[in-house]
Amino acid sequence: MRSAFIDKLIKRMDRLEPGEVQGIVLELLREKGLLEKVFDALQEGVILLDPEGKVTYVNRAACQFFGMERDAVVGQQLAQGVRGLDWEEMRQPGTVISRDLEVFYPESRQLNFYITAIDDTNSAMGFVMLIRDVTETRKRTEEQIESERLNAFTMLAAGVAHELGNPLNSLTIHLQLLERRLKKMGAKGEALREHLDVATGEIKRLDGIISQFLAAIRPTRPQLQRTQISDLLEECLRVLKPEIEQAGVTVRLDLRADMPAMPLDPNQMKQAFHNLIRNACQAMAQGGTLTITGTFTDYEVRLSFDDTGKGISAEQMGRLFQPFATTRSTGTGLGLLIVRRIVREHGGEIDIESREGKGTRITLWMPLVEKKTRLLEAPSPSAER
Repeated sequence: MRSAFIDKLIKRMDRLEPGEVQGIVLELLREKGLLEKVFDALQEGVILLDPEGKVTYVNRAACQFFGMERDAVVGQQLAQGVRGLDWEEMRQPGTVISRDLEVFYPESRQLNFYITAIDDTNSAMGFVMLIRDVTETRKRTEEQIESERLNAFTMLAAGVAHELGNPLNSLTIHLQLLERRLKKMGAKGEALREHLDVATGEIKRLDGIISQFLAAIRPTRPQLQRTQISDLLEECLRVLKPEIEQAGVTVRLDLRADMPAMPLDPNQMKQAFHNLIRNACQAMAQGGTLTITGTFTDYEVRLSFDDTGKGISAEQMGRLFQPFATTRSTGTGLGLLIVRRIVREHGGEIDIESREGKGTRITLWMPLVEKKTRLLEAPSPSAER
């Protein structure tokens, strides 16, 4: 991509003194070095190409995005790394190609790039490719969409809970009255007790579903206290032992012996552990093994729940934290939503890995130290003056 200035310089070369030529060359080298430093300071990736699509320059950010060495890529065809670019089409004046690209090495990133021609009077002198890292932007957009969805769901659930709560309370009162009358009827009333018990059980089930709705969406501040996470897990396993045995599941508790106490809301965390253990048992209908592993660093505790169940399909993975998204015909799809809410309110995060037919691993990262707000000191009177 030779500039018009260089072309004019070459034509006048025979009329220049050696000292002048040397000065011009040194000035060009200084300008080239300055431009390279400017390009390397940019957070956006910059790649320059010749008219044939070969790389003539690549800055530091582009090398980091694609995990490549500058010397190795210069002189190579860009089409070898970015498939589907039509260079004949690119040579047309005014052509701009803009695309999104996901890379997994050296880091998982979402990139957006566009390529446009550097036009001369008659033909393209080359091309410039600009690359932006939009990973954080996409993440913030997804979080905003999730927040809006959750707000809409909150309003819906609050309305449903209110509308259903009153008739359920009324039905409960009338069933209690019926139960009293059946007791007075003696043996004659026993024949109807089975129907009364079914109706009472179904009302309790509906009340439980409403409670799950509210637990999933109601913002509650954790009541933190220093708690041994191993004690919470052992208590959950003790309470769920009948369900675990009925499912034919073997539980392996593999926690470090020196697991530290950490700031937790015991009741909320037990609810989260109950949901994770129940989900694992339900995923292993024919029996299996649930391994609960606990480790820690100076900053956080890591808990993993590994089951040997049927796994989660790729389609289901994309909808795991959406309300009503469930793999079971009788599920409400609120279990993992509740778990994530509890974990995030503790300052932690949840991660799910699964392969269909190979089992699922759910990992929780929880901070060891409660994050507190630090207030700045008020300025002194002299400073205010």
